[in-house]
Amino acid sequence: MRKSCVLFVVFVLLLFTHGTAPSFADDLSIPSVNVDFGQATSGEEAVTTVQILLFFTILTIAPSILLMMTCFTRIIIIFTFIRRALSLQTTPPNQVLIGLALFLTFFIMTPVMTDIKANAYDPLVAGEISQDVAIDNALEPVREFMLKQVRAKDLKLFVDLSGVENISEYSDIPTSALIPAFIISEVKTGFEVGFLLFIPFIVIDLIVASTLMALGMMMLPPVMISMPFKILLFVMVDGWNLIIEKIILSIR
Repeated sequence: MRKSCVLFVVFVLLLFTHGTAPSFADDLSIPSVNVDFGQATSGEEAVTTVQILLFFTILTIAPSILLMMTCFTRIIIIFTFIRRALSLQTTPPNQVLIGLALFLTFFIMTPVMTDIKANAYDPLVAGEISQDVAIDNALEPVREFMLKQVRAKDLKLFVDLSGVENISEYSDIPTSALIPAFIISEVKTGFEVGFLLFIPFIVIDLIVASTLMALGMMMLPPVMISMPFKILLFVMVDGWNLIIEKIILSIR
């Protein structure tokens, strides 16, 4: 570490002196980095180029895919309602809630990702199918997952707004209409679960507020008294275990 710091200081001095220390400049070796763009001359080079493009494309749109086409939206909404119901502002922190929601999403979506790898990615790498076929094969299990979760009313709304007619089966539903319908359904489901979670904690707040008013302690915020009781109740019933279990079982 010390040697690296010394080399860094020497490098900075060389930049500002512009050659006033030729002895150091002759001994210092700085590698050069070149990026070349050209036309692929073989099938292997073309496959590698496609893989790199797909990799960077997925990295760019991964947050949108995660939010729009998985169960992440429902999970994070439910977790946020739980924290608000317990009268906690920053506990657990956002990083913890998002991390837990991410890992639960990966756990739930594992069969879908396995299907995509087996029917889309592996055949594409092996050169058995084209890129267009691979995209269709990868989209099919995701569409199937969204169709199982989406509400018929939300799906009908976007299908009607898209102007698509003569839909006889689910495969005829355009993906551009399925994705927003799925998002609305997930948000609504998250709010419904959050409302049900709020009910027992609201009862505790009402009991504590009524008790404080009966004792004439109106200057004491009821939240300060009810929050420990709500946390105690949540811990005693093993709330995280129950909620996560119900979330996983509720996703078809």
